Amino acid sequence: MKRNGIFATIIATALFASCNQSSDKESGEDKLVIGATMLSMQNEFIVNVSDAMEAKAKEMGVELITVDAERSALKQVEQVESFISQGVDAIIMNPCEVEASSPAIKLAMDAKIPIINVNSETSAKPTAFVGSDDTESARIAMKYIAEKLGGKGNVLMMHGFMGQAAQIKRDNGAKEILKANRGLKLLAEQSGEWDRAKGMSLTENWIQSYGDKINAIFAQNDEMGMGAVKALEAAGLKNKVLVVSVDAIPDALQAVKKGTLDATVFQNAKEQGGKAIETAVKAAKKEAFEQEVLIPFRLVTKGNVEEFLK
Repeated sequence: MKRNGIFATIIATALFASCNQSSDKESGEDKLVIGATMLSMQNEFIVNVSDAMEAKAKEMGVELITVDAERSALKQVEQVESFISQGVDAIIMNPCEVEASSPAIKLAMDAKIPIINVNSETSAKPTAFVGSDDTESARIAMKYIAEKLGGKGNVLMMHGFMGQAAQIKRDNGAKEILKANRGLKLLAEQSGEWDRAKGMSLTENWIQSYGDKINAIFAQNDEMGMGAVKALEAAGLKNKVLVVSVDAIPDALQAVKKGTLDATVFQNAKEQGGKAIETAVKAAKKEAFEQEVLIPFRLVTKGNVEEFLK
């Protein structure tokens, strides 16, 4: 009986959706529908990208359906399957993982629905990519650390989720600069999973292991960087340890202004979200679009933070 009830609900929903679509067409309002699956709505930067997508979709008169993958690539692939069965006009994916989120690309391509990766990448090539070069963000951060330490000192690196494109590329960029500065030693590296509480806990462990041998911490995102700052402040070590992170979320900008976070690397959530919607709309309408939209990163220090706080 329960299954029959569910089946009836599905039929009713489908009929309602088709009635809605036809009434839209009759009134001349054939609204594009875009489905978006986001890595995690617990992550402030991802929420900022999602908000920018929402604002741009509203401005362009597009219907946007956003779902939270909750950091699960498996769930993300299922969400893309659901969007395909709903018959959306385009899909935007903020991938959970490089490899494990890749099957979603093939599913969308096989269904002839354009799929745009925003902010992060997959090994499978989507219709288009909108984001920034994560390797560059880490180069900027690590160059700043090298410069401030005069090319000598002990550095700790806090990774995001292992296997995610941003983690892999930020690792590569940071190690490229470490290799070029032989006086810098990587004391330890571990994942804080993009999370503030985990970043704080990891820093507490490092303080116990290395104490005043620590000269700098590079956190691959601001959430972890802010956690590191908190742990260092509690241990009375913040004035002795340089902390640099990536994203320039509002909290981090305030911390840079106060001088507790030494620097962050600005990643433009508004541009990424807005351009993802614009690209999805063009692809859905079969108009010309750029297959790769790269938005540059910028270093934020106490000297220029006001510019980003506006």
